[in-house]
Amino acid sequence: MSMRSTRATIAARLPALCARAALAAAMAAPLAGCGVNKVMPPPAVVHDYRDRHPVVLADATTAIDVFPEQRLDQATVDRIQSFVQRYRRLGHGQITLLAPTGSRNTATRAGVDAVRRQLADSGVAGAVYVGTYPVSDADLAAPVRLSFQGIKAKVADRCGQWPEDLASASSLKGWNNDTHWNFGCANQATLAAQIDDPRDLASPRGETPADIESRMRALNKVRTGVDPSTKWMVKGSNISSVGGD
Repeated sequence: MSMRSTRATIAARLPALCARAALAAAMAAPLAGCGVNKVMPPPAVVHDYRDRHPVVLADATTAIDVFPEQRLDQATVDRIQSFVQRYRRLGHGQITLLAPTGSRNTATRAGVDAVRRQLADSGVAGAVYVGTYPVSDADLAAPVRLSFQGIKAKVADRCGQWPEDLASASSLKGWNNDTHWNFGCANQATLAAQIDDPRDLASPRGETPADIESRMRALNKVRTGVDPSTKWMVKGSNISSVGGD
């Protein structure tokens, strides 16, 4: 084949080759779009209240107010014992006992000794610091305040902050349909106050021992050929006989 005929053949096939290349490029374009990294950066403004007001572990004060008489009733004793148990689990340092000064309630002043005896009976007699605090109004009931420092779950920021006015006519901030900064803070603070052991937020607790009696009961049923599964039975019952069946 001569050089001239070869060039003529290539020239004749060139449009078809260009069409095939264009078709291949068009088919590869969607595939290339699938490989694009679509990871979006985090928003500059946090919209989720759980991210805006996270519950964190902090070293904070745990305190209770008790209103003792000369003899402590059972409810006050239970509160003090629960307070001491929490101090042993989560507290450090000393327990602070603050007695009111300037109050006209003599029963409260006499009840301070009863509170100290109850703390001693609970086993923390040597870890109690006794002090006083002034009463602003002598006619009001003044409690005995017990407190200690320890780990506590709390909201990272103080609730009640209003850094921006979403209703201001001079700002377009409210046009974005965003929640205000304080939204959800009280809910998070309530959740933090209900946590019994703040350490559960850092790591889960270990598993408790299995119920040996329940396990052996099921194994004995299997050994004797009895189905160990639970059978749920619904029995009809009348809540009240008033009005008949």
